[in-house]
Amino acid sequence: MRTTILEDASQPEEATEQPQPPSRRYVTPLRGNQVRRRVILDACSLTAAFLGLKLVHNGGVDAFIPWGVFFSVLVLVQLAARRSYAPRLRTEILEEVRTIATATTIAGMATLSGQLVLGRNPTTGLVAGLFGFATVYIAAGRSGARLAATRQGVSGAPTLIIGAGRIGALVASRLNAQPGNGLRPIGFLDKEPLNRDEIGLPVLGASWDLEDVVRAHGVQHAIITFSTAPTNVVLDMVRRFEALGVTVSTVPRLYESINGRLTLEYFGGIPLLTKHPVDPRGWRFKCKYAVERLIATLFLIALLPSFIVIAIAVRISLGKPILFRQVRVGRDGTHFEMLKFRSMRGSEPKPSELAHHPSTVGPGGIEGADRRTGIGRFIRQTSLDELPQLLNVVKGDMSIVGPRPERPGFVETFSKEVYRYSDRHRVKVGITGWAQIHGLRGRTSLEDRVEWDNYYIENWSPWLDLKTILLTAAALFRGYRTSED
Repeated sequence: MRTTILEDASQPEEATEQPQPPSRRYVTPLRGNQVRRRVILDACSLTAAFLGLKLVHNGGVDAFIPWGVFFSVLVLVQLAARRSYAPRLRTEILEEVRTIATATTIAGMATLSGQLVLGRNPTTGLVAGLFGFATVYIAAGRSGARLAATRQGVSGAPTLIIGAGRIGALVASRLNAQPGNGLRPIGFLDKEPLNRDEIGLPVLGASWDLEDVVRAHGVQHAIITFSTAPTNVVLDMVRRFEALGVTVSTVPRLYESINGRLTLEYFGGIPLLTKHPVDPRGWRFKCKYAVERLIATLFLIALLPSFIVIAIAVRISLGKPILFRQVRVGRDGTHFEMLKFRSMRGSEPKPSELAHHPSTVGPGGIEGADRRTGIGRFIRQTSLDELPQLLNVVKGDMSIVGPRPERPGFVETFSKEVYRYSDRHRVKVGITGWAQIHGLRGRTSLEDRVEWDNYYIENWSPWLDLKTILLTAAALFRGYRTSED
């Protein structure tokens, strides 16, 4: 019989009855037949891509069939090598498109290289066509499968959170806010939980209730956060979850310092995680700022007619000055004048009127009475009032992508009261940011905003900037503002 170490309590006898499968259908992390279904879906998409190629090309496609098969196999191998079929809790459509495009690009280049090596005339047009069809069809197939699952009312997998503390409550709120992750938190397991009103979900028991809770609630996934339980008890709980077929995730200690650039090495049986941090003062960020200043200059030239039209409209509706200037805090705490097109009558509220702003909620939006003009309302809704900030980028005060800048008075207060707020100023502030495109703008949680801003800094890459810009464009297309300050 398996020995279980408990928190100074006896373990009840293990029930002999088998867990009853939940009656609802659930989205769960990829495993088993789900992986096979995704491989089959991609293979069908590749077949459809070849048929599409055959429809648009007049001839030569039949002779290209062996190379089409070679291309398709390489794509599937590349997707597998890039862990596209590996178990994961959440996927982002842009990340999937990036992985798919990389796989099809490598497969296309390998196909052309193979033709050259074998002395064949490279069929560049056919390979390019197959690359395009395959990229679009695989991405569309995966998006369609996700949409079909959503429309069928498939629910998230019941998820148990171990540790009813601050981090456990934060994990629960994140899962509830993003149901597309496929996990539905049902409660906590903790002998010494926080105030139950603060955590928002029921505490279903302690470690000795694990088997009963799993069976009673059909638990499919568990997330280990922080609790007062000893390490040997937590480790034993992981083994018990695995014995019941429940998958387990863990929030690591020092999670605030962890980014996506990690290497895992073993010293004997001891794993060692090494973090490779992003240097905000390194050459990569210097290149980022130089490229963004060039892009901002080109955009200013291209958008000059729009600038003139908006300036004339503001001049007619509000008179002089056309630009609104406000002191904001930038990189390393330096002050600069942020520019916008004027959109409101009168002057902004005095600092004394905003002195009692809560430190848990970000400022912004319409403060005080609504003083917007008709044209002001339009340019704010479409974010056209932010266009002059391209001048700030050219001057070097701002970046295109980065944490949004705040007023000095608020920065002084928030730096004292909000955890890691000052860390945002390691990089230049931006016109749009990773927090803003996730809905954290205006009067939203400052802690959440700071968390997302620091995630952006610590995981920065050109791809993350491109994703932010694409998501910003999508938000503007839907008519949402990307900033409220």
